[in-house]
Amino acid sequence: MDSPVTAAVLAAARAAKDAQPVLARLHRGTKDQLLLAMADALVERTSQIVDANARDLAAADASGIAPGLRDRLALDPERVAKIAQQLRDAAALPDPVGEVLRGSVLDNGLELREVRVPMGVVGMVYEARPNVTVDAAGLALKAGSAVVLRGGSAALHSNTALIAVLRAVLAAHDLPSDLIVGIDEHGREGVDALMRARGLVDVLIPRGGAGLIRRVVENSQVPVIETGTGKTHVFLDASADLAQAVDIVVNAKTQRVGVCNALETLLVHRDVAAEALPRVAAPLAEAGVRLHADERAAALLPSGPEVVPATDEDWDTEYLALELAVAVVDDLDAALVHIRAHSTGHTESILTRDVVAQQRFLAEVDSAVVMANASTRFSDGGEFGFGAEIGISTQKLHARGPMGLRELTSAKWLVVGQGHVRP
Repeated sequence: MDSPVTAAVLAAARAAKDAQPVLARLHRGTKDQLLLAMADALVERTSQIVDANARDLAAADASGIAPGLRDRLALDPERVAKIAQQLRDAAALPDPVGEVLRGSVLDNGLELREVRVPMGVVGMVYEARPNVTVDAAGLALKAGSAVVLRGGSAALHSNTALIAVLRAVLAAHDLPSDLIVGIDEHGREGVDALMRARGLVDVLIPRGGAGLIRRVVENSQVPVIETGTGKTHVFLDASADLAQAVDIVVNAKTQRVGVCNALETLLVHRDVAAEALPRVAAPLAEAGVRLHADERAAALLPSGPEVVPATDEDWDTEYLALELAVAVVDDLDAALVHIRAHSTGHTESILTRDVVAQQRFLAEVDSAVVMANASTRFSDGGEFGFGAEIGISTQKLHARGPMGLRELTSAKWLVVGQGHVRP
């Protein structure tokens, strides 16, 4: 017999599955009106949302939450407005549902079309990121899918408030509120139940720390789209424009530290390290960044508490904080070897004026997003013009990189005949 938690989660998933066919009948205009109404409702209820978030922040502060994670959790009126704008941006995007991917008429007259269709029910498991609650719900709705959301105990009050606003808009438009359901109150046992909801949930997307993602990938009976952690790298090549490189490195590391596209390891070509490292280190130190430097890098950096010896663990750590691993490498080949050994397949960037080096890096680095002469902070669905994103996939099946509306759809074949029988 199922436990009460399992029964509750399966009932929520079943309710979402039963509600989802309603979306298949909605035209784009209706879905867009819903998203705009949700955006307006969030803005109107800003004070209640911020008050709920304050309760989560108080509990997080009492538990000693890391600054980067606290930044992800925090909401203020400006952030609520930005979350609402993500819904408006999604409303302005083309509707992928019904898009014809390919088609033909066979010699026997059968008409074939492959079209985009909704996933069905999308499950999201994430941590301390209330913006994901709205992004996931809005994108799923636009793509024709219901959502089951588990945003973690750290954001329980924030997520409850946000989901209540979105469900109220659905009800006001005579649509099933169970198109958006939350299961935060069921804790870790609820996640386990969601991972066993095969047949009710069509795809499960974990978004968070390495432990959460690994747990879902290794234990889920529901198909998973893996969104990896961001052990991102920048390789500063010998030919790089150093003034430009300093700006890029500082932006990639400090613009927002608690996100998966923030820089975590800087590799510097030995031929330029003596000049480049002090120039990069100065503004990083001003921003409060502590460098975990290998022996060759440490020898070129000013001594002090802002520079500590790197350990083997540093090359595999996603800090999500004002910490940066730094190594001097002999050449591009050495940089590629290091990245292959330690990357999580999220985002890497090369800073160079050497066209051959740039092309090799873009071709040989096997990550979801590979850049040249740009900050890793651009690895984002919104920056790519997708509107809000559901996450950044680091796997290779179905979707890879920032996932927007199209990545939240599947496909089916439509076959139209005129009394055809197979001979």
